[in-house]
Amino acid sequence: MSKIAARLKELNIELPSAGAPAAAYVMSAQTGNTLFLSGHIAKKDGKPLVGKLGLNMTTDEGKAAARSIAIDLIATMQAHLGDLDRVKRIVKVMSLVNSIDTFTEHHLVTNGCSELLFEVFGDSGKHARSAFGVAQIPLGACVEIELIAEVE
Repeated sequence: MSKIAARLKELNIELPSAGAPAAAYVMSAQTGNTLFLSGHIAKKDGKPLVGKLGLNMTTDEGKAAARSIAIDLIATMQAHLGDLDRVKRIVKVMSLVNSIDTFTEHHLVTNGCSELLFEVFGDSGKHARSAFGVAQIPLGACVEIELIAEVE
């Protein structure tokens, strides 16, 4: 068993099947040693987790949604690479938070993703990050996150 697979098992995380694109794009694209993952939206029971932070969702609910997106991002990396031990470093995460204009805790929502990546990949999971509040996300989802990784 690979190091990362063992860590996922230790954390009691079972990766879902990698998602399919919802439009004219691919879920992952690699150039050289850089892997780009398309934005993944929060889902519950296979359907978009709809909500707006500061209106009908709390920061903690958004953080849980971001954590679930991290699991989906890892599943996409697994599908693309075949072995998560090929991930040398999570380089960058960009998070879009569907929120009202007075909501200011986008960074705390995004911690749900960032903290899990660190738990799974250790120091290699530490990354640069941007977190934005937006008026809407496709399908009404509460959070969307994309990722860039260095791979072997």
